[in-house]
Amino acid sequence: MSDLNMMNTAKMKKSVFAVTMLGAMAVAISSCSDPKPADRAAPEFVVTTADDANEDIGKYVLPQDTEILKEPNAEEIIYGKRLLNETKRLLPEHVGAEMNCNSCHISQGKVPLGDPYINSFNFYPRVMPRAGKEVDLEMRINGCFQRSMNGKPLDREGPEMKAMIAYMEWLSQKIPQSQRVDIQNAGEVDTSLVADTERGEKIYYAQCASCHGDNGEGMKDSRGDIVFPPLWGDESFNIGAGMARTYKAAAFVKYNMPMSVQTKGLWGHGGILSDQDAVDVAEFFAHKPRPDFPGKVKDWPNGNKPKDARY
Repeated sequence: MSDLNMMNTAKMKKSVFAVTMLGAMAVAISSCSDPKPADRAAPEFVVTTADDANEDIGKYVLPQDTEILKEPNAEEIIYGKRLLNETKRLLPEHVGAEMNCNSCHISQGKVPLGDPYINSFNFYPRVMPRAGKEVDLEMRINGCFQRSMNGKPLDREGPEMKAMIAYMEWLSQKIPQSQRVDIQNAGEVDTSLVADTERGEKIYYAQCASCHGDNGEGMKDSRGDIVFPPLWGDESFNIGAGMARTYKAAAFVKYNMPMSVQTKGLWGHGGILSDQDAVDVAEFFAHKPRPDFPGKVKDWPNGNKPKDARY
């Protein structure tokens, strides 16, 4: 057989093989049903009276964001939603850290045990031990700007403050002031545990560093926007923030981190670390260097300062 005939024969074999493979793939694909999105009902929670959490009086259904468009102040609510998600980018003069409000309020404040906003509109005003006086929602929000975001307070009557509160009011779904949605803002950890910082460092590099960085510096996207917040250093929350306290940080970590490990739901939802693990790793990052908070001298004026306070 000539070289030319051999080359033609080889080409024909390859063509037949390719056609056969394409046909097989087509049959395989056609035999599979089209993938369908999983049905997922909106989360529901019991509504109770503010005075008696055992008295079930109704049901709260977590609203979809598309429902905002039905509200007469939809534009304001959407602006508030954006401010909570993109706080650093939209309010750079008020945010000193590389943090957004929703760096700590998981999934736009909709997840139990992840500092949800669902009850925030009805929860305030109330007397807060750290302030030693009654605090309204505007004061609470500005406290976060000054502490967790190491920044400056907003104008109480300004459009930004009003927009964020409008989002929280919408999320409450018109639950009356005298009622509460039966969800927990934060979980609990054993505060009698003694932290082991060396062990916490090992846990940090095994479970946390891939998102928050080897030096706690956090992570940004290609545009410079925050993806994961820094956990220590000049760009992190200051010493007056709740996350700078070991057991408070441990409770957040245990029930919400690491977000890369999903065992249920749409978020990591924790369940990976034990109480001891969470306390150890919280002690490790919470006691790293971070900005000071001059206003700390006014905290807990009536005493009863938590044992894990940094000052």
